[in-house]
Amino acid sequence: MAAKLSPVQFARQVRQEVAKVTWPSRRETGISTLMVVIMVVVAALFFMLVDQLFAWLVRLLFGLGV
Repeated sequence: MAAKLSPVQFARQVRQEVAKVTWPSRRETGISTLMVVIMVVVAALFFMLVDQLFAWLVRLLFGLGV
């Protein structure tokens, strides 16, 4: 069974844990954000091209013309 903590003890423990966190710098955050945006664009383009390829193949198979 878990020990009950008072709100003051809880706040103290939370503050101690937050002090242990290594926060990224502004530069690291910017680089990470840019990398995520680039990967999202690359993934979107990839899936758009695959979707267009499948659409073309379905039109070809069903004789709907190209």
